[in-house]
Amino acid sequence: MFEFVSSTPVKMKLCLVLVWSAVLSTEAKIVHKDITVSLCSDTFREYMYGLDEEEKYHSDFAKGEGVMTLPDFADPFLYPVGFYQLSLGDMEVCQNNLDFCAKRFNYPAEPKDAPQSSIYSKDDVELGSKNTLVCYITGFYPPHVGVLWTKNNVNITDGASLSRYYMNGDGTYKAVSTLSFTPEEGDIYTCTVEHTALDRPLTKTWDMRVTQPRMGPTVFCGVGLAAGLLGVAVGTFFLAKGSNCN
Repeated sequence: MFEFVSSTPVKMKLCLVLVWSAVLSTEAKIVHKDITVSLCSDTFREYMYGLDEEEKYHSDFAKGEGVMTLPDFADPFLYPVGFYQLSLGDMEVCQNNLDFCAKRFNYPAEPKDAPQSSIYSKDDVELGSKNTLVCYITGFYPPHVGVLWTKNNVNITDGASLSRYYMNGDGTYKAVSTLSFTPEEGDIYTCTVEHTALDRPLTKTWDMRVTQPRMGPTVFCGVGLAAGLLGVAVGTFFLAKGSNCN
């Protein structure tokens, strides 16, 4: 993995007009991280370009093509068609280096970072309305995880998906698994993540609960307000009566 850091001076001028004009000039250095990732193992290959933890391009070795992942905006940066062939050649070099280094350093253990996960609904939850559960997984290395969804302790695969792996700024990876579902009262969903750095699978739970509006505080406040108004009315009555007696 190679990381390139560049800084670009940016000059900004602000003009403020009061009784006289004053010019404030400041200079800021903006640091960007331009990253190239070339990874290989016996079961995994990845070739990616990115900027500031955002992916710009990757090679899809399953489909045999390069993929631009930047959104379509004005004057985007484009990679030439030959970039995919370049990535294939880079994978051969990577594999040769991997074999050499493994033998040279006596097959050292691969570094491992355990993932963290969280589960939440994509949209506000309404009973009977289609929604999506999101299982966000981050901080893991090497870049491979297994994800299992359950509903009420029953494994489910229909409507489930797992994104490709994206790199974090610290060299670990992240991914997103989603599950299309229709929430019903009492349903319990789990997202279980398996990774080589975990001693046991990591499971997060999401349950569907509908709570009725709490009437206690509302009733209490209403009674208190009524009692207060009644007290004011009684006090006003006796005050007026006392004035008439005089």
